[in-house]
Amino acid sequence: MRDTKVTIRDVAEAAGVSIAAVSNALNGTGRLSEQTRLAIQEVALRLKFRPNLMAQALIKKRTLTIGLLTDDTYGRFSFPVMAGITDALVDHGVSVLLAAVDEDPERARLHVNALLERRVDGLIVSGRRADRHIPLDLSDADVPVVYALTASPTGSPTITVDDQDGARMGADWLLKTGRRDIVHVTGPESHLAARHRAAGYREAIGKPGRVMHGQWAERWGRQAVAELWSGASPPPDGITCGSDQIARGVIDELRERGIGVPEQVGVVGFDNWQIVADATLPPLTTIDMNLRMLGQQAGLMVLAMSRGELDTAAEHKIPCTLVVRQSCGGGQRVEGEEV
Repeated sequence: MRDTKVTIRDVAEAAGVSIAAVSNALNGTGRLSEQTRLAIQEVALRLKFRPNLMAQALIKKRTLTIGLLTDDTYGRFSFPVMAGITDALVDHGVSVLLAAVDEDPERARLHVNALLERRVDGLIVSGRRADRHIPLDLSDADVPVVYALTASPTGSPTITVDDQDGARMGADWLLKTGRRDIVHVTGPESHLAARHRAAGYREAIGKPGRVMHGQWAERWGRQAVAELWSGASPPPDGITCGSDQIARGVIDELRERGIGVPEQVGVVGFDNWQIVADATLPPLTTIDMNLRMLGQQAGLMVLAMSRGELDTAAEHKIPCTLVVRQSCGGGQRVEGEEV
């Protein structure tokens, strides 16, 4: 059976030009008039010609691979980030190589060297905290580097989550559902994310409010409720949490005390960790960090840098999204909110 795949020679014959002219027209190179270049591109489009990506990579000395380095060995953050990177790069014929690193700089350097020896076209470094960087010195890397969800020690482009605006959205939602006394229960004050989320809560309620710092754990959510319901101040009718795990602990403790959620207290989490949010009783209204979108943007950033199309000092923040379930009351949407 005859192979009907369209080749560059077919395009050249149909356009009445040389193979070199077709290559220059499709790659944006060479000294062709704009009219000739467009005519060749139209012929290629009509014939449904698809260039050989590997051949292009060899010509441009590219391997069509990107390395992803992460210290999130559990996968809570790295898996959705990697899925987003793959989403963004698959149509460009680019594959992603994952390397897990830990706190040992020497072992981390071994992973970096292994990726560089494979001649990856770029590196994405992803972590668990935006205020800490993985112990890697990539200042001498001869490929583009993008930092996603972790700090850059080298001034390379970074992409993080807009924690403050996300927490503001959560508190705003509680206000729109009629809550008037809202408390924020979050992680350690030493974490930048916890401080940003506390700032977003305060922005929404328009006053200092009550912020309780503790651990990123269900047991802290339980302890916070115990303190709130045994203190001198009246208990709140709304609680925003710095993580879904904290929110899960808050709701479990409220239920065991006979306090109705959402009838008496509305609760909002942060993360949209679906296995936690869906299994909470009632299911948890929460803030989605859009980690897949973050991965997509990181992939496009490193691709643009490899083409010389992006300012190396670029910094971006990914917007969060409110995901409404039943922990605030009915799961009804307020007009204008992203759900």
